[in-house]
Amino acid sequence: MKRSILKRIFSYLRPYRGSLVLGCISAVLQVAFTLMTPVLIGRAIDCLIGPGLVQFRHLAVLLAAMALCILLAAGFQWVMNVCIRRISALAAQDMRQQAFNALNAVPISTIDQLPHGDLVSRLVNDTDAVSEGLLQGLTQLLPGAATILGVLVIMFYLNPFIALVVVLVTPLSILFARFVASRTHALFRKQAAAQGQLSAYVNEMVNGQDLVKAFGHEAQCCETFDRINEELRSASLWAVFYSAAANPGTRFVNNIVYGAVGVFGGLAALSGALSVGTLSAFLTYANQYTKPFNEVTSVLTQLQTAMASAQRLFQTIDLKPEPADAPGALAPERCSGRVELDRVDFSYRKDVPLIQNLCLKVEPGQRIAIVGPTGCGKTTLINLLMRFYEVDGGRILVDGVPARQLKRSALRGMYGMVLQETWLKNATVRENIAYGKPDATMDQIIQAAKAAHAHGFIQRLPQGYDTLIAPGGGNLSAGQKQLLCIARILLCRPQMLILDEATSNIDTRTEMLVQQAFEQLMEGRTSFVVAHRLSTIQTADQILVMDAGHIVEQGTHRELLAKGGFYARLYNSQFAAQ
Repeated sequence: MKRSILKRIFSYLRPYRGSLVLGCISAVLQVAFTLMTPVLIGRAIDCLIGPGLVQFRHLAVLLAAMALCILLAAGFQWVMNVCIRRISALAAQDMRQQAFNALNAVPISTIDQLPHGDLVSRLVNDTDAVSEGLLQGLTQLLPGAATILGVLVIMFYLNPFIALVVVLVTPLSILFARFVASRTHALFRKQAAAQGQLSAYVNEMVNGQDLVKAFGHEAQCCETFDRINEELRSASLWAVFYSAAANPGTRFVNNIVYGAVGVFGGLAALSGALSVGTLSAFLTYANQYTKPFNEVTSVLTQLQTAMASAQRLFQTIDLKPEPADAPGALAPERCSGRVELDRVDFSYRKDVPLIQNLCLKVEPGQRIAIVGPTGCGKTTLINLLMRFYEVDGGRILVDGVPARQLKRSALRGMYGMVLQETWLKNATVRENIAYGKPDATMDQIIQAAKAAHAHGFIQRLPQGYDTLIAPGGGNLSAGQKQLLCIARILLCRPQMLILDEATSNIDTRTEMLVQQAFEQLMEGRTSFVVAHRLSTIQTADQILVMDAGHIVEQGTHRELLAKGGFYARLYNSQFAAQ
């Protein structure tokens, strides 16, 4: 599993192989000039402790060479760091873009099943963790690998016996680091999952804070938060505990290496096999040899976090997208508005039937109202018309063409939707109204706002149509947000309309004005209106009364009242006081 994740992470480096090659070359050159310095220092020491004579001229040349090596090593290290930072940032950008594209390509059903806060955490926190892991890993691994190979070559050249001692002790450090890594991966994966769960819960509670306070659930919310926070703390504590033990343990083993070099090197110097300067160089190389192991274990936390975060990020990227449009799918520019549901079956769960054998024929220009108790299938029917969900059985036809034979983008472009839950992006009022028609002129935007009776309050905003709407529309009332959504549809003037409780957040006086605007907009257009307030759909051509996924009654307002059935009971229950 870890190997496949690591392989996939490195696949994101391929487009930037030029920078990666430059970074590798810079790392090798940095190491080469760094490793030359101990040799020069050793020779300089030998110049100072010669038999009664200090070789000043040779010493000056060696010092100049050391200064040049240090300068070049620093320069190539800077080039390497720039390349690695660029690569890690671009790779993280690509991952985040792919994850976001995946979320835009998946069916609505997938989005409905995933905690939204957790998705945000994956695209933000997990991507940052992968970027940091790449940065730390590459900046340590590239020069580290070059250092280990270079030092081994030099040490075997200087004294094969002492070099062999170093090689024999090294596996202890590697085995210890591997042991710690195997213990921490699962813990860091659990930590990342807990982080996502915590983000989802905080997002949920912040959005519903007014209701939390209204119902007095602050204490319960804090208890739930404490439980999730404790899970995160526990996972983080044990993950950090194991990873924190890696560096001291590796340093202990590496100090054994250094001690072994000192003992055997000292014996060799006493026997005349090594000069004092060469022994000094050997000790420096022993430090440089063990340094990469120390550095890798010091960033083990970031590396393990990056692996766990990458796994969650790849799960998002691998979400199954909506099936492709059928071969030869049509994209008609216009439609007359004839819609037919032919024995449609649908359920969210296979073991819980919802809509069964639903049949409906809607002629062009008709206004169809859909009413019924909560959970009867009204909004589900709208989701099926838009192909947000696919029918389990039967078919839906538009102008006689099965919906599956139409491109989704073309089908959805035929409808204009105004929903009960308003959505406005963090942009200006003008940009939000023109969301469905970005090339609209300012005059067209103003006319749409006037038709939706939004122009008046827009003019009273600080910058009018250029006022920036806060995230989630926090600087507007619920009714004002709904009016802007209505203006957005009025500007697009779609061929068919779907109004799902479109006036639910508007006061009675404004509702009357908006109904007039809708009357004008619906003229000649097929319209589907979902409503709880039955006073708003009395002029509909057909009223569908749904219950438990079935159309139990169908007719005009007067006809259904005269029947005295389900619709009449619903209507009378709303107006009993009157």
